[in-house]
Amino acid sequence: MRKIENNELGRPTPQEFELMEKLPVTVVLDNVRSLNNVGSVFRTCDAFAIERIMLCGITATPPNKEIHKTALGAENTVAWEYFRTTKEAVDRLKTERYILTAVEQVEGATMLHRFQLEPKQRYALIFGNEVDGVAQDIVDLCDGAIEIPQVGTKHSLNIAVSVGAVLWQTFATSPLNK
Repeated sequence: MRKIENNELGRPTPQEFELMEKLPVTVVLDNVRSLNNVGSVFRTCDAFAIERIMLCGITATPPNKEIHKTALGAENTVAWEYFRTTKEAVDRLKTERYILTAVEQVEGATMLHRFQLEPKQRYALIFGNEVDGVAQDIVDLCDGAIEIPQVGTKHSLNIAVSVGAVLWQTFATSPLNK
């Protein structure tokens, strides 16, 4: 078995990435504190061709050296917008007719392995603060929720890990992965 070189992977250039079809998903970061987490989210969104990221509240924005450290340039390829509050982002997404989905442990949440994108729908996946999760007032505005099943002693995963797990499941069941 031979390790594949980066130049053999057939990845798009930044210009090709900008023009290519994206997964109809917007990732919303609700007051994420860690710049390393923000950078990781950018890199994961690039990997799965997510259409954009909405950075809200205290969530830092590019250009930023700490974000770049983990994003490795994905902050320049993934479209993003900043909103003073998460509610402002959610209100915009509602007018754009997105299905608003909190990634949170809430009553009635859909377990991740059962979640699939519906054809011709656009989704906003809302990920919360490292300590408090998605704020309750934002959960109240959502159409549904996704929960990542866990069986260990901890109650949550790091947000960057959660984004990776949810976006992988979303990508794996989408037409972009066919």
